[in-house]
Amino acid sequence: MRRKSLIEDLLRDLAPQVLGVLTRRFGDFATVEDAVQEALLAAATQWPQDGVPGNPRGWLVQVAYRRMVELVRAEQARRAREDLVARRAPADRRSVPAIDDQLSADRDDGLVLLLLCCHPALSPTSAVALTLRAVGGLTTAEIARAFLMPESTMAQRISRAKQRIKASGTPFRMPEPAELPARLAQVRHVLYLIFTEGYVASAGDRLRRVDLSREAIRLTRELHARLPDDSEVAGLLALMLLTEARSAARTGAAGELIPLAEQDRGRWDTAAIAEGVALLTRALPRGPVGPYQVQAAIAALHDEAPTAEETDWPQILALYEVLASLAASPVITLNRAVALAMAHGPEAGLAALDALDGDTRLAGHHRLPAVRAHLHEMTGDRERAVAEYRLAASLAASIPEQRYLLMRAARLN
Repeated sequence: MRRKSLIEDLLRDLAPQVLGVLTRRFGDFATVEDAVQEALLAAATQWPQDGVPGNPRGWLVQVAYRRMVELVRAEQARRAREDLVARRAPADRRSVPAIDDQLSADRDDGLVLLLLCCHPALSPTSAVALTLRAVGGLTTAEIARAFLMPESTMAQRISRAKQRIKASGTPFRMPEPAELPARLAQVRHVLYLIFTEGYVASAGDRLRRVDLSREAIRLTRELHARLPDDSEVAGLLALMLLTEARSAARTGAAGELIPLAEQDRGRWDTAAIAEGVALLTRALPRGPVGPYQVQAAIAALHDEAPTAEETDWPQILALYEVLASLAASPVITLNRAVALAMAHGPEAGLAALDALDGDTRLAGHHRLPAVRAHLHEMTGDRERAVAEYRLAASLAASIPEQRYLLMRAARLN
């Protein structure tokens, strides 16, 4: 069983590398992905019995390469595209070491694959799913479980995403210098979405999806290693580490949600906090300062406060003002209202929330009434707080959040 687990971990690590190698050579992401999946299946069947080969990556490249040649030839016969295929598919005479050596020369395959999965033609949800499948190495079943949907539905979503990339005609290469900033912004956004869904699951009976948040951190580490001078990638990694550092204290023994102000800070991960602060300290002077760096700075102020009462709320409020100027959104307005309430009183926070009345982007979302409830509780208006807590609970799709909101209402009633 242990050997099988080690092989599965190895295949998960190697899958994105092999996919990147062959996609760069053939240029057909969707078909290569099918060939790589067949190679992985063959390895999962043979390696436990025959042992792991001396060059497991080369073995996978060989099997996927040969399968890809078969698929290309089938497509050639089926669609009569001899000239196009001849330009794209190499002859099947080369040895695997030669193929592996040649195709491995560019060590940016992982980065290019990540950029490809975050294609602007894809919706954020599709980009997240495709990134987890192609770059993260998660199976379709694992991704479907993480997002609480049937495996068949997720398979269709991933298939449509691959077809969109194919139809776009985008070659498997690094974007041109002029294209890179926009594509990197999409990559950072997708990684942030993966982390957020892992840290606070949007639905279901678990507060968090540990596999997603850890995968987001792993992928962002790899991106930072490849782009060490990108201050926003560093800021994003710092934000993830500083946020994830509190994870052990976010739930009680029964899995109940514990808000930040009530958490046992002795359970926070001091090593992750130190790493996040160090990343942020190096990134900020380099500039330009972007939204992820500002959010990381806010997280650092929370993490470095010895107690909730010693939190530097005026500084956090100032940072939210900066964040609003860089990337205004209703969520930022909501968080700024909380900081305003903590720095200048709940009435000020409630007045700031008026700006969100009628904002369709928050329609049906539980966070607005949840914040209102908290601020009304701070003013001593128990009746209005109870009503808002109950409204928020009725809108929350996460069961732990529902329970927490109903518990707050019950305490005040």
